[in-house]
Amino acid sequence: MPEFTAEKFSQEHELSKVIEHYINQDGVHPTPIPSLFLIRESMISEPVARVNETSFCIIIQGEKEVWLGEECYRYGPNDYIVASVELPVTGQVIKATPESPYLALKLEFSPSDVLEVLNHAALQPGPQKNAKRAMFIGHVEPPLLDAVYRLAFLLNHAEHIPVLAPLIKKEILYWILQGPHGEALEQMALEGSNSVRIRKVIEHIIETYKDPFRIEELAEIASMSAASLHRHFKEVTAMSPVQFQKQLRLQEARRLLITESTDVANAAISVGYESQSQFSREYSRLFGLSPRADIHRLREGKI
Repeated sequence: MPEFTAEKFSQEHELSKVIEHYINQDGVHPTPIPSLFLIRESMISEPVARVNETSFCIIIQGEKEVWLGEECYRYGPNDYIVASVELPVTGQVIKATPESPYLALKLEFSPSDVLEVLNHAALQPGPQKNAKRAMFIGHVEPPLLDAVYRLAFLLNHAEHIPVLAPLIKKEILYWILQGPHGEALEQMALEGSNSVRIRKVIEHIIETYKDPFRIEELAEIASMSAASLHRHFKEVTAMSPVQFQKQLRLQEARRLLITESTDVANAAISVGYESQSQFSREYSRLFGLSPRADIHRLREGKI
């Protein structure tokens, strides 16, 4: 692979060349660097519903929209998006061509990774604050872009990955924490914060999404009143707990219908629905088609 020097190309151009060198097919591709993925799409995509991992994603080329509840996050080159907890979202590449494909890097991280950076920065937890939205878009400043570039360029020098990749990952998180939305990421890692309390509820719903729950049960997990839980949960996720669970169930049902060739009734039961008619109504509302019509379209390759 040729060397791409800053003197000859911009870092953005170099990053696009690195991605194009390592992946020539559309999709999300793992790399030798743990938790780093390269993404390529050569055409505008249909909306895809999935659970977004805790991650940082930076677009090098093209544009994308992500829907969290009723909120739309649109971002492109010079932007990054962060999800500080796992969230059910719908994403769509809205700008891409075979000649100029959508290119992005995604770096997954955990709350403990963030906490380690905070500890190194000697940051002490402040007074408890209101929970903040767990997804945000920021502008890529030069220090952050430089760190992303150096992490990606390690793919060219695999012998240095074990030592340098963890350090650069910390640096990327550090620059995000220094940005205008850093507090949202910080609060999701500091034990005792309202954001962490909601994160524990989110983790519980994800683990038990098939089972019904009572708001009082979730409030106990969060050590909050039912009213506070509802308010903070919606602030973090842009959804109520019931809406959050519903999206998880419907996304899993769609996966089952596609990959396991099960029928609609069994898919509904498998994800916790007692009424097939309710399942079909809510499925149509989220995906725009009835379960049968949607899966027929997917299996015919029309998506």
